[in-house]
Amino acid sequence: MPVFWQHVLIAAAVIAATWLLAKLVDWRLAHKQLAPDVATRYRVLRQVVFVTIVCVGVFSALLVIPQVRAVAGAILASSAVIGLVIGLAAQRTIGNVVAGVLIALAQPLRLGDLVEVEGQSGVVEQIGLTYTWLRTPDNDRLVVPNERLASAPILNETIRSSETVVEASVQVPMARLDELLQAVHADGEDVYVTDLAGADATIAVRKAVSGDADTEREASNLRIELARRLARSGG
Repeated sequence: MPVFWQHVLIAAAVIAATWLLAKLVDWRLAHKQLAPDVATRYRVLRQVVFVTIVCVGVFSALLVIPQVRAVAGAILASSAVIGLVIGLAAQRTIGNVVAGVLIALAQPLRLGDLVEVEGQSGVVEQIGLTYTWLRTPDNDRLVVPNERLASAPILNETIRSSETVVEASVQVPMARLDELLQAVHADGEDVYVTDLAGADATIAVRKAVSGDADTEREASNLRIELARRLARSGG
């Protein structure tokens, strides 16, 4: 077999091995259950690692072939000019990649968040190196360049706080309003009068709980506690 084709076979084997290695690393990184904020960074990291491994493998394989290595030497000799041309041609693509990494780090939006971008709303399904996919209320897919996401205002209806608020309300006699307001109040809770109707008033008690908590159960517990406080006060 001619030496040239031996080099081609070696290069093909190196590329195939690199591809399998990249897929194995990506598969290993993918099998983790993570919180949305960590998962967003992790997804972009997986893509960066995959592309890096493949690019290094392909370039290494091509340099095995002497003819290609000679061409590479000529290219490197004029790398400044080529770099300038490629940079101008791929300016938007490079900007999208940089913006994708910045989005993963700063996290103005995360996987699963409900967001609105330039009047279009949707749930974030995927954050890629160059584009982000949103699922709209009509179940369509809105593909937004990362560069636009990095510069446009984003309304994120999911990221508000690490806590959520549960509420319990009850109607009480207007004549005992001041007394019962004091009776239902507790540290760490807010008490509001939300309605006045005839001889009755509606009192709402709101409490902040962890975002990981079961909000329905926490709301149920707050209602039970509110009923107990009223019972102790004779309400």
